[in-house]
Amino acid sequence: MPDQRPNIIFINTDQQRGDCLGVEGHPVLLTPNMDGIAAAGVRFTHFYSGCPSCIATRRSMLSGQTAQTHGMIGYHGPSEWDAPPTLPGVLRDHGYQTRLIGRSMHQHPPRKRYGYEEMETECHTGAHDYLEWLRRVGPEDAGGTYGGGVMHNDWTARPWYLPEHLHFTNWVLHRTLHFLENRDPTCPYFLTMGFVAPHPPLHPPAPYFERYLRTGVPQPAIGDWARPPEFARAGGGDWVAPGEVNLSGEALLSARAGYYGLINHVDDQLRRLLNPVIGVGRDLQRDTIVVFTSDHGEMLGDHYLWRKSRAYEPSARVPFLVQAPEQFGLEPGSTVDAPCTHADIMPTLLEMAGIDVPDTCDGRSLLPLMRGDDVPWREYVHIEHVPEHMGLTDGRTKYIWDPKDGSEQLFDLVADPSECHDLSADPDHADSLALWRGRLIDELRDRPEGFVEAGRLVAGREWRSFIPGKEDRSG
Repeated sequence: MPDQRPNIIFINTDQQRGDCLGVEGHPVLLTPNMDGIAAAGVRFTHFYSGCPSCIATRRSMLSGQTAQTHGMIGYHGPSEWDAPPTLPGVLRDHGYQTRLIGRSMHQHPPRKRYGYEEMETECHTGAHDYLEWLRRVGPEDAGGTYGGGVMHNDWTARPWYLPEHLHFTNWVLHRTLHFLENRDPTCPYFLTMGFVAPHPPLHPPAPYFERYLRTGVPQPAIGDWARPPEFARAGGGDWVAPGEVNLSGEALLSARAGYYGLINHVDDQLRRLLNPVIGVGRDLQRDTIVVFTSDHGEMLGDHYLWRKSRAYEPSARVPFLVQAPEQFGLEPGSTVDAPCTHADIMPTLLEMAGIDVPDTCDGRSLLPLMRGDDVPWREYVHIEHVPEHMGLTDGRTKYIWDPKDGSEQLFDLVADPSECHDLSADPDHADSLALWRGRLIDELRDRPEGFVEAGRLVAGREWRSFIPGKEDRSG
């Protein structure tokens, strides 16, 4: 008799902002298939990356641990990871067929599986299944992913320079459908689908790029606290891959059109998987949990900033959508407003699979929240990334402290979701500022860096990579 436990499809984009969904009210971006997951299930409105960059957040996805526990605080920490029980590993040990297709989980070494039985992946540090395929089927000496001249952190943008079916996004769907047609039908599966998009290079196929050049794009949000970078400082040693940016005109339009076009392209390709009439889509609502998220967001020129790693909403808040079979009791089209994070994914999916959650997990199962149960929950998510920010948010208020210079910011996300008005110097918000500062002091009190002394936050300390219970290692 076939195993009756649910299959799990775990879909990850890379660097997709939380506001980049049609269901979030985006003024131009088309994401009907992502929106369809939300319509059939639950959308989380305050889902945050606790460390807004690839390696750390994917480590949290795998382990159910926060960055403060697994020790990778941004790009700062041990590359060799003595991993605890992982989500794919626990599922494998309980009879699931586990497979990773697409963007790697950014761990070291790149071919280490961390519980996946098989991987077809692409990683800039050494796993190149997509590029090997592209060399076989594409034009000779085309130049691979970067043959069009736009690179992995650039704001420059152009249409994909090869036929559309050779794009990485299309390859992920091609290999996914091949797996689903040839998987072991006697056991459930856990499939992770990883997309590079909308992480640069900003090179969607031409119809998607042209769509947003034609519709136009929203202007960046520029806070009354933000200052445009000077020319040299904006480049930071690489003018087209800056941390700070002041784009205008064609450059701004093209960068945003390229970013939105990449998301739209992923969404259309997902239709090949999610279509309820054709192929595997016929079975999804009956027996498969579908999870959609991203590892972190993209500043995209907001407040004159580019890329990620900041505690601001465009960088830290991401989509999180869950669609599940009827027996899980999720109300279609419902939302969860509680502050949640990637460490919650592993305990959630293990509970839904009927498997005990290892005590190494920091996160909590989101299933009660998805069912609408009134359960005690955390007050906030802690956001931290070397060397940029410390932040705390409950999705309604955001407190940010800069460990380099001790500056503070306070935002009312209900009245000011774009974080354009810093309230930290406003006497009317002094009590709120003190409350949130005190919470961060409590979070950092026992840290080895000495961020807290005599009950006060102390700037200028060197970050340390540490794992509780093990010897501290200076960064």
